[in-house]
Amino acid sequence: MSLTEFKMDDNVAVVTLNSGENRFNPEFLDAFLNILDEVENNKDANALIVQSAHEKIFSNGIDLDWLLPYVQSKDIDTCKAFFYKLNDLFKRVLMYSMPTIAAITGHCFAGGAILSCAFDYRYMRTGRGFFCFPEVDLGIPFLPGMTALLKKSIPMHMVVDMQLTGMRLTAEECEKNHIIKKACPLEELLPEAIGFAKTLNKRRPVIQELKNVLYKDIVHAITVEDIPIIESGRLRV
Repeated sequence: MSLTEFKMDDNVAVVTLNSGENRFNPEFLDAFLNILDEVENNKDANALIVQSAHEKIFSNGIDLDWLLPYVQSKDIDTCKAFFYKLNDLFKRVLMYSMPTIAAITGHCFAGGAILSCAFDYRYMRTGRGFFCFPEVDLGIPFLPGMTALLKKSIPMHMVVDMQLTGMRLTAEECEKNHIIKKACPLEELLPEAIGFAKTLNKRRPVIQELKNVLYKDIVHAITVEDIPIIESGRLRV
């Protein structure tokens, strides 16, 4: 099975992530970027939904099992190349030429939660999974572009609480705090997201120009930020 795949439902492209916990490593990031290119090359697609094949996990963020050996060996070039590619994915989703929806099928942690904030809209299943930024407990700092993505999609007081406490939110709590558009049982999650996506049958050039203005400052923050360097076997900015 490929790491990513997509199918069309009228004008809606539904991408499925097939990498288990969908942790970020170079192979996964390349597969994600490639499938986004494939969808964009499909002229019938006017809206994008991304879901996980794992019914309990949407994404658990950076693949630390892959990354930490490079951190510990102070392989700065490999680490920086990884974070640049991760930024490429954040920007690609943020500036995609059609409306984007994350159908959050379960746990959405750390980098996975940050990625979900790059989407225009989020739906999340009820009854299973938390939305959480545990970086404060892991000792991993947020980069400026990451915080800019959070501030786009989460009310500022919640950005502060979630970053400083590492609190976990259920789908219902995410809906209450306007982080997601709707909390749904798993069997209703994709149909709800598709139903909404089909109302977003807009012209791509118009969507692109709107995003150019809406997200200009976020793109700037992601593009010019400093990538973490390695010090004493740890990441720091």
